[in-house]
Amino acid sequence: QVQLVESGGGLVQAGGSLRLSCAASGSIDRINAMGWHRQAPGKQRELVAAITSGGNTNYADSVKGRFTISRDNAKNTVVYLQMNSLKPEDTAVYYCNADLRTRGNWRNYWGQGTQVTVSS
Repeated sequence: QVQLVESGGGLVQAGGSLRLSCAASGSIDRINAMGWHRQAPGKQRELVAAITSGGNTNYADSVKGRFTISRDNAKNTVVYLQMNSLKPEDTAVYYCNADLRTRGNWRNYWGQGTQVTVSS
């Protein structure tokens, strides 16, 4: 059984920083891309950032220059999202996801989400 567990969310003032972590565990053969999405109340879930196993990254325009996604090279099962210069509009539930192969089958998995609240 595969699980993605996020941590690091919380309440922060505008201009502050938070670091999210997501660890994948279970019967994992290989992980390809990992990423972070977010969903604010009344809005659709949107991609925030993604990173491939080769280290290529992709960011939403709204977070470029403020957020950085990275992976733990040693473990390759952990992805981070460093969020700087946070704005109230960054308030959302942040979800980790991963494209991974488990027992020979490629599947996409999601974490349970972690709340990020930015006060003005």
